[in-house]
Amino acid sequence: MTLTPARVPATGVRRLTTTLYGYAFLDDFVLLYPVYALLFADTGLSLWQISSLFALWSITAVALEVPSGAWADAVSRRRLLWIGPLLTAAGFALWVAVPSYGAFAAGFVLWGAGGALGSGALEALVYDELDHLGAAGRYAGVMGRARAARLTGTVASLGLAGPVFAQGGYAALGAASVLACVLTALTATRFPEHRKRPGTTGESWAAALRTGLAQVRRDRAVRGALLLVPAVAAVWGALDEYTPLLVRDTGVAEATVPYLIMLIWAAVTLGSLLAGPAERLGTGGFAALLAGGALALAVGAASRSPAGIALVGLAFAGFQLAEVVADVRLQHRIDESRRATLTSVAGLGTELATVAAFGAYALLGAGRSHGTVFAVLAVPYLVTALVLLRSRAATARR
Repeated sequence: MTLTPARVPATGVRRLTTTLYGYAFLDDFVLLYPVYALLFADTGLSLWQISSLFALWSITAVALEVPSGAWADAVSRRRLLWIGPLLTAAGFALWVAVPSYGAFAAGFVLWGAGGALGSGALEALVYDELDHLGAAGRYAGVMGRARAARLTGTVASLGLAGPVFAQGGYAALGAASVLACVLTALTATRFPEHRKRPGTTGESWAAALRTGLAQVRRDRAVRGALLLVPAVAAVWGALDEYTPLLVRDTGVAEATVPYLIMLIWAAVTLGSLLAGPAERLGTGGFAALLAGGALALAVGAASRSPAGIALVGLAFAGFQLAEVVADVRLQHRIDESRRATLTSVAGLGTELATVAAFGAYALLGAGRSHGTVFAVLAVPYLVTALVLLRSRAATARR
């Protein structure tokens, strides 16, 4: 049967989104997620050592984020999307094979490198493929559902982590996590890629980076959209790593920790599904979303109770939604040839801010409960909300 022109784009979109949702699900279907902080603690690492590992993870991403994004504009984005998960798989294998500070550090370097290869490349590939099919206006909804698929993978891993851990310990969780990464890499090979053949212009990744940064310097709208991404994503992304410790501080049994973490991520998943309607939020509505999330985070974490964890989940859902909307606004303002580069520049800003958040957590955590630290780190979101409102007022005056 010959496809009509109307059905050709529909078929293309379906192939792209099916691959994307499968990739996103598997990429976060990692059974080590809810317990790796506990693995580190059970190995005998101190809070400072654990924080240094998280910082090393981000520092690796900082070093590779922008070069890998520029590389994705110069070579095949699909290729980077299958190489990255294989590096992550090697890191997880190290963790459970030789659990020690050195192995954890090497694993985070591999994980950071794998994440950097996909950061920027995935968003750029999806946006440009949708644009190729005349469906760029669907990007917000597609990426919102992709985040939901990713978070569904996280929630599924949280639900399975408890029984798998009870049966096989950290070794079983590690084996399952390595398998998920390999399946992620295989799924990535199914992505379509129709943009102009990479490498035919003779432009190096360094040249791609220079021209991308030139666009940021001369375009105020691009610059503002780029800075908003780390302002929204960094702090809650760092706090996510400490949620098992926050939950355990509520006094629940060790085996209950993954289920309360699952509650948090179930809320975040639902938040991601609202990305399409949320794209229409104005500056005031976006600021209100951030401020409401900050208040929910502070109250929920400070309560130091299982009931407060639900408020933390609500806050994370708001921040996830805001992160998707911030990415959408950035993608609409940059051109195809520099899309992966500038998305990675935004990712670099996120990683730098995340490293700072890890350091702040370690400093604030000395002698204070995890709930108190979470509440204090809600303040940056209130500050961002105020900055947005002041920017809107200044724009109105002009």
